[in-house]
Amino acid sequence: MSPWGSLRQRDLHSVEDMDRADCDPVRLTRTYARFPVVNSLLSGWHRTYRRRIRPLLSERGGLSLLDIGCGGGDVARSLARWAQQDGFSLAVTAIDPDERAYAFAAQSPRVEGVTYRKAHSSELVAEGETFDIVMSNHILHHLDDGHLATVLHDSEILSRGLVLHNDLRRSNVAYLLFLCGFWPLGLGSYICGDGLVSIKRSHTPAELQAAVPRTWTVEANGPWHNLLTFVHRHNGAVDHHA
Repeated sequence: MSPWGSLRQRDLHSVEDMDRADCDPVRLTRTYARFPVVNSLLSGWHRTYRRRIRPLLSERGGLSLLDIGCGGGDVARSLARWAQQDGFSLAVTAIDPDERAYAFAAQSPRVEGVTYRKAHSSELVAEGETFDIVMSNHILHHLDDGHLATVLHDSEILSRGLVLHNDLRRSNVAYLLFLCGFWPLGLGSYICGDGLVSIKRSHTPAELQAAVPRTWTVEANGPWHNLLTFVHRHNGAVDHHA
């Protein structure tokens, strides 16, 4: 089957190599190490920080944030650094249930304000934890309908204010450009192959909006991403840009 035909609907059968328990640990480590390049070029988190997180920090001076499924932890570290550079305090808890991801993140250079845990979001719900902001990067396409509902439910409970789930947007153009532009990063890692699988597994905006409760909103985050947002409007951490 050609890759173009598979993009007509979500490919829920392909599995990313780095998610396999028996994947090559050396290639996996290289993949985590190269995520900062991919995310800085594609994921739009600096834009999201400026538009959605920094205004809240300006109002309150400091916030707590939960990163669900943090992988190698690069987005969590970037958010904390940007806040520090702007003179704010952002306490980031970055969680991932995968021991390999947790180990890589925990061994990364320390960034003030960032804490890593090997945990599912449901464990934090059971502990009664809450955060001003809950976010994730590139996890929604990994989830079937049941797991998606669980993550969104947990996010609503864990967040006192704003939820931001950033994920890839499926399209032929995104697939072709990623293939052409990121194959060098795939050498010796899982970046290119798994990135293409991720795009095939990801939602279009209409698909994602149809898959989530009506209280959630799908927005464009640049040309290649959907930003799934939820806002608690009854408390002090309301996102005034929603």
